[in-house]
Amino acid sequence: MHCENIRTIVSAIKNDTIMKRIFTIIAVALTSVQLSKADDRPVTFSQLPAAAQTFINTNYSGEKISYATVDDDFIRPDYNVMLANGVKIQFENSGALEKIESRAGIPEELIPVQIRDYVKLHYPDVIFVEYEIGKRTYEVKLSNRLEIKFNRNFNVIEIDD
Repeated sequence: MHCENIRTIVSAIKNDTIMKRIFTIIAVALTSVQLSKADDRPVTFSQLPAAAQTFINTNYSGEKISYATVDDDFIRPDYNVMLANGVKIQFENSGALEKIESRAGIPEELIPVQIRDYVKLHYPDVIFVEYEIGKRTYEVKLSNRLEIKFNRNFNVIEIDD
């Protein structure tokens, strides 16, 4: 009888420990979801980083801005700009270009020459509709719906249709 009481107590302690672990996991998951929710806050042109302002003034001089927002996450905020002509631009916190997209096409001079040359050679009748700069890659989306990913040495590492 004494052994059964001990087993019951041990079993209760194990169940309590498991419940505490499950509760902790759920609490951490819910907190992570709340922290990861982005807060897009409107900003004015003058509140964009200087490099972002220069990029827009240089490449889209005179084009009106429909809206600009800062995506305030806790790690590093990003800036998003929508121009009146439908061009969407995303900038890093520093103002460096992160992504640009437009159904009407984006200026080729924004794309590294090695990528432009590859695309002209293999797909001469297309335009660039999206360009994204990753930490280790560049990615372009073409008007024929192909997506081509390049490494930092401008070698093709992936083609997706």
